Amino acid sequence: MSAPDADAYALKSDVPGDVPAPDLPYLPPMPRAYRPRIGVIGAGGIVSAHLDAYRTAGWEVATICNRTRAKAGAKAAEFAPDAKVTDRWQEVLDDPAIDVVDITPHPVDRLPIIEAALRAGKHVLSQKPFVLDLSEGRRLVSLARDRGLKLAVNQNGRWAPHLSWMREAVRAGHVGEVISVHVSIHWNHGWIVGTPFEMIEDLILHDFGIHWFDFLHSIVAGRAETVHALAGAATGQTARAPLLAQVLVQMAGGQASLVFDGATPFGPRDTTYIAGTRGSLRSDGPDLGHQAVTLTTAQGVARPALQGTWFNDGFRGAMGALLVAIEDDTEPANGAEGNLESLALAFAAIQSRRTGRAAAVGAVTRLSI
Repeated sequence: MSAPDADAYALKSDVPGDVPAPDLPYLPPMPRAYRPRIGVIGAGGIVSAHLDAYRTAGWEVATICNRTRAKAGAKAAEFAPDAKVTDRWQEVLDDPAIDVVDITPHPVDRLPIIEAALRAGKHVLSQKPFVLDLSEGRRLVSLARDRGLKLAVNQNGRWAPHLSWMREAVRAGHVGEVISVHVSIHWNHGWIVGTPFEMIEDLILHDFGIHWFDFLHSIVAGRAETVHALAGAATGQTARAPLLAQVLVQMAGGQASLVFDGATPFGPRDTTYIAGTRGSLRSDGPDLGHQAVTLTTAQGVARPALQGTWFNDGFRGAMGALLVAIEDDTEPANGAEGNLESLALAFAAIQSRRTGRAAAVGAVTRLSI
């Protein structure tokens, strides 16, 4: 009996030829004419990315608020010189000229501000992760709907060029039904030392990982069933929070995995692979800002020439999607209701990490951090 040749074991494969990349709507959405005055509440470090994106888009930031007024003033001087500066967030909500508020404090502090903003008749972009309790999230979604307002979440990773193009390729049917999604990220997250983020035990799965739980949800919505997750500290890390985590997701007719190596001091790498019944997608690069994407099908290999970067185009996309939804009276692409399903994945992963057992998606509705 002769041994199978190399092809039978997939030790070698044909190399298909190149084909043109499909034209997909992956760029950050922009409203046609709607130009509201925006109020920003919270002036922490990440707000620079928000404000730079809004300035680039030509959107007016009318007020910047922070409990330390000097921080708000510094952000205004750098990004929005004409913006009013205040240390009272209620003052932002009381201004009838402000239609949209970008609310950026941490989840516990953010919740009452979001509710007050909706009751004041403002459309809201909430920082991620949206809420720590899914029932509170649903209550805010209902409040926004009852008042005819739009509530979106700043899942800016949705408009990272590589993630956005892959998502749109899946939605357009280029890979058929998704069989598997595998993300592997190797970078140094040690910058959290000495910051409040260091005190969040499940930081990697929660504050960072939510981008990829959201990405997974955006392409396999409703299919995830159970999640099994692990986390731990890396040799030599100085941060208190574990910087290593991995997640396995069982979904109807498929599987997914997320590997987060957050303590890689040299040679960072980021790879995403999506396999489908009609094709596959791969994105690979030295970091999250520099990625090359390929789409492989029976027709050949497509290599799109992508424009933009995650920082800060992703932030322009998050606000742009909200403004488009307001202009067209539609649900934002990053709407809070859909984001609750992304959070359900993250909550299940954290519960699994804490218990050592697989957790059903949707069974964990509240997170303590």
